[in-house]
Amino acid sequence: MIIDGKAMASQVEAETRSRIAKLMEKGIVPGLAAILVGSNPASQMYVRLKHSACARVGLRSENVQLSEDIDEDKLLAKIEELNRRADIHGIMLELPLPKHLDPRKAMMTIAPEKDVDGFHPENMGALLLGAEKLVPCTPKGIIYALEHLGVKLEGAEAVIVGHSNVVGKPLAAMMLNRNATVQVCHVYTKNLVEHTRRGDILVVAAGVPGLIKADMVKPGAYVFDVGINRVGDKTVGDVDFDAVKDIASAITPVPGGVGPLTVSMMLSQVVSATEAQTGHL
Repeated sequence: MIIDGKAMASQVEAETRSRIAKLMEKGIVPGLAAILVGSNPASQMYVRLKHSACARVGLRSENVQLSEDIDEDKLLAKIEELNRRADIHGIMLELPLPKHLDPRKAMMTIAPEKDVDGFHPENMGALLLGAEKLVPCTPKGIIYALEHLGVKLEGAEAVIVGHSNVVGKPLAAMMLNRNATVQVCHVYTKNLVEHTRRGDILVVAAGVPGLIKADMVKPGAYVFDVGINRVGDKTVGDVDFDAVKDIASAITPVPGGVGPLTVSMMLSQVVSATEAQTGHL
């Protein structure tokens, strides 16, 4: 089965639209501020996609465009200004930042309750304690898809290839919170195939085109390909899709798999942040 991330994302958007309508009946309009520093074409494209998604569900969003050479103090001051605004319930900082800026310092400046990307240490700490609040959107999307598909996480063997703060680490914590047995692999893992073949659930977020071949996948596994790589004029994932699709029970395509889910989860978290800040849970 091909996991249709677009269809699942549409369902999340419909649920989000309904939640927004209920808030608006009370005079509350959820608001997102998207901060973009510089003019990186990929970042500009991602921000446009997010604003377009906000428009689809009726969520107010504004673009905060800052110059490439902005100094750190001014960036942090702008974030603090957005923290204080009552009409902004979510703040999203598009990464990567220009090299002279410290992304950790910037992310830590965002108020935890407005951190809809889920990267603030307070939100990460809550995740590790099993008290999930706002969490990174790609892992949240993968968990949603598994639950939507009726996959039982409790007792399942989950293998994650990639240990980034954006996907690998938070996803491992979310799966542990749901009583899966989790193994995290990375660039230093020896004999990767010995690990990946054990996974009832295999999530690949390594940034290496075609890394996972057919012989590396357990028959019947659920495979989530988080990789987005340009190879010639094509966008491909980290999994050899054509070879693996006949072995897996289900697999996400690239594009159209995990990506749409990630965006839909960001929208959902803006509404969750609004509900929490306004006392309308």
